[in-house]
Amino acid sequence: MNFLPFSLRKSVSLRSLFLLAAAAAMLTVALPGHADDRHVEKRVPPVYPELAKRMRIGGMVHVSATVAPNGTVTAVKATSGNKMLTPAAEDAVKRWKFAPADAVSTVDVDINFETGN
Repeated sequence: MNFLPFSLRKSVSLRSLFLLAAAAAMLTVALPGHADDRHVEKRVPPVYPELAKRMRIGGMVHVSATVAPNGTVTAVKATSGNKMLTPAAEDAVKRWKFAPADAVSTVDVDINFETGN
């Protein structure tokens, strides 16, 4: 099955199109208002799963993170979002670092995977 006009088939490979789509893919992270108590010192962007990019799957993944007093993330749990994207969001948030605080806290993080249409 060919998705390109005949004139482009010789000069553009499918792999090139996927790479272009990957380059156009954008990732944004939004912290809900109540998470502002803990300032993010180190934000690690998620790695967009290759299959999800190829299938043009995007969307928001909501992650709940437990943060220790020293600012390290001790546990994460995706509470909503596409199952193809949740592992990447959880893996990224696990590597975040927050400002120290007096006690353990829970921070809600939204990771938005955009396909770049």
